[in-house]
Amino acid sequence: MLHTKRAYGGMVTAPHHLAAQAGSRVLQDGGNAIEAMVAAAATMTVVYPHMNALGGDNFWLIHQPGRDVTAIDACGAAAATASIDFYNDTCGGVIPSRGPLAALTCAGAVSGWQNALRQSAAIGGKMPLSRLLEDAIHHAENGVAVTNTLANNIAAKQDELADVPGFAPIYLPDGQPLSLGQRLRQPRIAATLGQLASAGLDDFYRGDLAQAIAADLSRAGSPVTRDDLNSHHALDVAPLKLSVAGHDVFNMPPPTQGLASLMLLGIYARLGVEQAEGFDFIHGLLESTKQAFVVRDAHVTDPAYMPVEAQSFLADQVLDDMAAAIDPFTASPWPRAAAKGDTCWLGAVDSSGCAVSFIQSIYWEFGSGVVLEDTGITWQNRGTSFSLDAAHHNALKPGRRPFHTIQPALARLSDGRVMPYGTMGGEGQPQTQAMIFARHVLHGQDLQAAITAPRWLLGRTWGAETTSLRMEGRFESDVVAALDAAGHDPQMIGDYDEMMGHAGALVLHPDGLIEGASDPRCDGAALGF
Repeated sequence: MLHTKRAYGGMVTAPHHLAAQAGSRVLQDGGNAIEAMVAAAATMTVVYPHMNALGGDNFWLIHQPGRDVTAIDACGAAAATASIDFYNDTCGGVIPSRGPLAALTCAGAVSGWQNALRQSAAIGGKMPLSRLLEDAIHHAENGVAVTNTLANNIAAKQDELADVPGFAPIYLPDGQPLSLGQRLRQPRIAATLGQLASAGLDDFYRGDLAQAIAADLSRAGSPVTRDDLNSHHALDVAPLKLSVAGHDVFNMPPPTQGLASLMLLGIYARLGVEQAEGFDFIHGLLESTKQAFVVRDAHVTDPAYMPVEAQSFLADQVLDDMAAAIDPFTASPWPRAAAKGDTCWLGAVDSSGCAVSFIQSIYWEFGSGVVLEDTGITWQNRGTSFSLDAAHHNALKPGRRPFHTIQPALARLSDGRVMPYGTMGGEGQPQTQAMIFARHVLHGQDLQAAITAPRWLLGRTWGAETTSLRMEGRFESDVVAALDAAGHDPQMIGDYDEMMGHAGALVLHPDGLIEGASDPRCDGAALGF
């Protein structure tokens, strides 16, 4: 059984233990939390390639003592040639979910690392990039043991990805999917990371590596070009903020669903639920989720195209009205539209009090499935979240940023603690974030217990088609029966089901104590010293 980890020197939590180890080593060598996060994030692209890659996006929340929380939006926009007319003419009115034409947005992840390291330098960070990428390069060159989640996803997706350019040679050697424990070497990724280490991260967008990536994308048939790479930059943005029971909670603004995460918590906090795990707790969070998702599905897109400021939906009166609309005994109608997702959340805290909440994704498992020929990069399929309906609020347009399910969370608690937390899991991300925060902060559960506790999911994740309520099998039978009677129609699944995501959290206390927790549903760890 996992227990909450405690340390004073620093701590990193990640859904793969080698990524947590990479970040922890940086902290022990004198690096700060931002530098540790870059090391862990780079390692994740190697050890969890079904969830992360250099061809994905990421988002950051960074807390520094005495300063405002800062946010980095490293989301890639649609290619200049990716238009509704193009996909109507080329693909019969659909955006393919896999293959080269699914790889229609620029990859922002490396620019997010680059922007974060600028902030690191401003607070004295001096660790060389070659040192930060050291673990990732080592694991790519020497190989890592295939995890159960990677093996399962290769087996489950091989039929739809076997013919996608570059996928089979890596994941289906000799026509068979990689198996648990098999060594996975990625020499092309090692070389690409080595190029970044020597030439700098901007080389991904405006250097020799950008030229190689563009040539790879062109050969594969993606609409993303060298000009798209050249024009991309990560953005410094103001995070969304909401006071929840006296605690300041932060999340990412659109195009992420961070607004829904904050709305969900704000609505739930108004319901007067006194303790976790009972009917009132689960029903309250479920109904708050539905209210928040109504706003998300109607409004959230690239903020350049939003006529209403996202922060306005966090006004007291809006949340009061939504809470008042919830029937305390009966489920409101469901389902509504849902979205898939596949992501990794990581957190880091250092001894100076810097805390980072970070999330990185290629959208679906293996993204577009395209593995670039020379550089070895797997490219995301985030652009498949666009609509080809020109009247839709998330309609595809060249240069437009797509809707993102991923969003990291961070809270400054009323007693002075700082809590970065998050999860992967598509529609489940706002729900799991709310469960963790409510269980630990509002209802006083131990940090690890709050993450280990049974979870539910309303909506779709991990490529599942159903949008019904799924609940892990460890809930009390009388609570499940009460939810069923209220009209929630729960479907019971495994006791520790990967469908529920890979969550993690860190808590920095005012005296310097750091607590950390990792999810038993993944291969991760919370490592401190």
